[in-house]
Formats: sequence, structure tokens, C-alpha cells
Amino acid sequence: MAAPTTKKSDAVDVVPAWHPNLRNAAELPDTKVVRTAFFVNGAAMLVAISAALYFGYGEWKLFEVNKQVATWQHDIDRDRKESEAAVALYGDFKMEEAKVDEVSDFVASKPAISEILLRLGAITTKRIAFDGINIKDAGITIRATVKGAPDRASGDVSAYERQLRTDKVLGPMFRTVTLLNPTRDPKTNRLVIAIFCEFKKPAKTS
Repeated sequence: MAAPTTKKSDAVDVVPAWHPNLRNAAELPDTKVVRTAFFVNGAAMLVAISAALYFGYGEWKLFEVNKQVATWQHDIDRDRKESEAAVALYGDFKMEEAKVDEVSDFVASKPAISEILLRLGAITTKRIAFDGINIKDAGITIRATVKGAPDRASGDVSAYERQLRTDKVLGPMFRTVTLLNPTRDPKTNRLVIAIFCEFKKPAKTS
């Protein structure tokens, strides 16, 4: 039996119908599940929150530092009076210490009195009679009466003063040798003298 034939007119071409696309994509609603604006807004919020936390932490640290500085300043103001008093007391102590050290050095270097008296007795001529010898920390004062006529007595005094200054034993002990206003005793008509020999101060040691 022969297969049925299909007429050409019965065939249907499957072709979609053509029509113009009149859609405006810009006005169509966003059909995505997660919209792009969500990510943009989320990122912006994250940046804002991070910045706020950063500056907030910085302000908190600054507040803590200022609080600590205020505490220290309060302690300084509280202890300032005692500190200034302690500094002043230490300054007074150093001054007194310097005085004590100077006196100690002087006493340690002060020549022996016996040595001075023995040397004075050895170099003083019989024309000069001791009336008194006064020894203090600053020096020694020799009071004496010079025998003989006034002209010769004046020469003897000058020679004695020079001898005290240049003597090999006494000279190095004295810084100055000064004749103090010689006078004449009206009863004996003899020259009365006073010679002050100032001790040398000890050299300061560091």
C-alpha cells in the first residue's frame, strides 16, 4: 500500500512571529535577587562605621592620656612645696658642707704652733723682745718692743718684717706679713710694734 503523500500546502513553517521590541530597559524593574545598590550601600556603611570606630578609639585614647596628665600634674602641684623646700634645704646643706670642708682642709694643713714658736725664737734678735704672740685661725700677731735708739729701731723692724716674709720655714706658711702701726711707748721711749702674719689658705681639691 502506498504511503500517503503530504501536500505542500499542508506544511506549516515553524517561524516565530516577528514584532518590534518596544521595551525600555532603563524603565524596567530590577529583577535581580540581590541588587547592586545593596552592595554599594553596604560598602559605604562599612567604611563609615570603620571611620567612626577609628576616630572614636583615637578620642578615647586622647581622653585617657589627658586624664593621666591631669593626675600627674595634680601630684606635681601637691608635692611642689615640699620639693622646693627640699631643694632649698639641699642648697643650704651644700653651702655648709663647703664651709666645713674648707675649715677641715685648713686645720689639716695648719702648721704646728710649736714649730712656729721655735722658729720665731731662733730668728728673732735680742734687740726685739716679745710682748705677746696671738695665734688665731687667720694668722699670727706678734707684739714686741724694739730696743735701741729710734732710728736704729726702725731699721731693725724693717729687717725683722722682711725676715719673716723670706724665712725658709715661716715664709711658705704666710700669705702676707704686715706691720701694724708701730707706736712709741712714752714711758720707755722704745718702739712698740705689732706684725700680723696671715696664714696661707689651703688649695682647694676637687
